Amino acid sequence: MPQSTQERSSSAADSFKAIPNVAWLAIGAVVLIIAGVLIFVLSNSSSGDSVEFTGDAYPGNDTSNTRFVDGAINSKNANSLKVAWTLPLSAKSTYGAYAATPVIANGVIYSQDLASNVQAIDLETGKYHVADKPRLECVNAAKAGPRALFESDERAARYAWRVMSRTLAYACSLVPEIADDIAAVDGAMRLGYNWKWGPFELLDRIGPAWFRDRLAAVGIAVPPLLERVGESTFYRTEQGRLQYLTVDGASADVVRPDGVLLLADIKRGGKPVARNGSASLWDIGDGVACFEFHSKMNAIDPDTLDLLDKSIGLVAKNFKALVVYNEGENFSVGANVGIALFAANVAAWPMIEDMVAKGQKVYRKLKHAPFPVVAAPFGMTLGGGCEICLNADAVQAHAETYIGLVEAGVGVVPAWTGSTELVTRWVQNKKRPGGPLPPLAQAFETIGMAKVAKSAFEAKELLFLREGDGITMNRDRLLADAKAKALALVEGYLAPEKASISLPGWSARLAMQIVVDGLRLRGAATPHDEVVADQLAVVLSGGDTDVTATVTDDDLLRLEREAFMSLIKHPATLARLEHMLETGKPLRN
Repeated sequence: MPQSTQERSSSAADSFKAIPNVAWLAIGAVVLIIAGVLIFVLSNSSSGDSVEFTGDAYPGNDTSNTRFVDGAINSKNANSLKVAWTLPLSAKSTYGAYAATPVIANGVIYSQDLASNVQAIDLETGKYHVADKPRLECVNAAKAGPRALFESDERAARYAWRVMSRTLAYACSLVPEIADDIAAVDGAMRLGYNWKWGPFELLDRIGPAWFRDRLAAVGIAVPPLLERVGESTFYRTEQGRLQYLTVDGASADVVRPDGVLLLADIKRGGKPVARNGSASLWDIGDGVACFEFHSKMNAIDPDTLDLLDKSIGLVAKNFKALVVYNEGENFSVGANVGIALFAANVAAWPMIEDMVAKGQKVYRKLKHAPFPVVAAPFGMTLGGGCEICLNADAVQAHAETYIGLVEAGVGVVPAWTGSTELVTRWVQNKKRPGGPLPPLAQAFETIGMAKVAKSAFEAKELLFLREGDGITMNRDRLLADAKAKALALVEGYLAPEKASISLPGWSARLAMQIVVDGLRLRGAATPHDEVVADQLAVVLSGGDTDVTATVTDDDLLRLEREAFMSLIKHPATLARLEHMLETGKPLRN
């Protein structure tokens, strides 16, 4: 049976007591990296003669809003800044003034605005500009693997090698002193210090033989364990089982603790029930299937929807329940906006509308399937990824789940059932304030401001998760916990019926417009924010209705589609989509 939170905490504590030097290994590496980066960036800071700022950092060179010294900023008093100062941004910005704690390096003052853009003032010229981002070829090369980084002769690459060569060699020298096997060290570093790969997993990606020869070439002692691995690797797959190298040179199976189930282990020993380029369906035992995203960033595209549609039929015939889960860096960043932008640029409006309708149909088919569905999100769970969770019977979320309906940021409304599902949840929430407007106000604020829960716990407050949904602290236990929750729902399961709710119609829409007008007057809403909010208000208010009538699920889904299609044709929405794809940041237009 899965361990309790108290048992897991105790188990984790015992594990780290048994491996005391792991702490020094991680802390030492992190401190070295941070210190090196600071030295690399901040070396040779300017301390020359005083230079007054005469550029356009302040309109009219007005420094009356500064809070650090009397008079103008100069290269001498800049180094004695105490807290922060306010600085008007360029005319292109929508934020006005901002506060920042500066960093002084190489004769330049660096500070940061509310959109995380770094502003720079050159101490020699007084000129103000947006700081350039450093571009290192070795970082681009590292996308092919860590060895490519270490093989580069760039200064940053040499520094990375100097740190990691000693860190990984030290890790090799500590087995079996601090642990009986390498799997324990890798697990401790991943779970305890949030390393993506443990030291020995990382060495397998580098190549143990190459790493050993490189150590010897630069005069670093080669640990016995690294000699023992020879031309092989620390881990291997044998007859579908993951094995690790023991200290005596043999191989042993990696044994998972009770309550740990990894999809990676299942994939080593079998083939998927169904698969395409974007998703797969796996048999994870005990009559439970697992639907896995594996597109780039787990974005949801037409292939994902096709396989999900097919999987619903397969699970209905051959399984008891379904878990939606994967082991990527994030659960899903949402719909593939690149496809939508491409279709919009060639005015393929029927194609876009078909994709929206298809998403609604498949998601609602999942919601009303004849078997329980449990979503197991983690990391970024945005847009369409959030919507698939809203359509599950239950959610078992990792504690570090950042979930939200962020479509307003790219100029549209959630239209794969997200708007419909969230407003329905708020209207039906027994703990909500009375009256027809408060639940709509909550949904309007959450969707309109593209709120993202900072944890699974906050997700319950925003109703992305429900009261009975579970939270798992250890990522390795997430799939096992989700599977157990799915099996617990099997006996006597009945699919939910379609919801019908009462909504205020025009009166609520007018109230929401007044709120947006107030935000615009305060500079907190842009012109296109108003356009998006108006369409969202139509959906959430129920369109042409009033509190005496009933709005069906199908009515709200139709309003979602109409609002989405209206917005996707707007030039400002296309500008937002293009900017998001190019920069990864929302455009405030």
